[in-house]
Amino acid sequence: MKVVNKSDAPALTRNDGLVSHILHSQHEVSETDLTITWVDVEPGARQVRHEHDPEQVYVILSGTGVMAVGDDERTVAAGDLVHIPSNTEHSLENTGDRPLEYVSAATPAFPAAEVDEFYDQ
Repeated sequence: MKVVNKSDAPALTRNDGLVSHILHSQHEVSETDLTITWVDVEPGARQVRHEHDPEQVYVILSGTGVMAVGDDERTVAAGDLVHIPSNTEHSLENTGDRPLEYVSAATPAFPAAEVDEFYDQ
């Protein structure tokens, strides 16, 4: 059994108000089909609009924001799950006055080298 606490996971950033805690990736389990991250988004911060091959879900744990997936834009809050199809542009902005937290699950897993390139280390 593998158990990882957010406080023990590598914390990666692009210096944009988001911190991604890598809970599960090919760095630790080379044969995995998942990448799992816990992301903290500071008030007013916005994730860069991007797309990638892996299908993904965001589970909003706390806070409020605006999620864009393709041409659809909606308010999201704690308890919401957002599905992001493969190769679909998406972004998230924290519109609240406290941190927004979400857990992301992506499959197939992002290659370890791709994770390394995306974040400042």
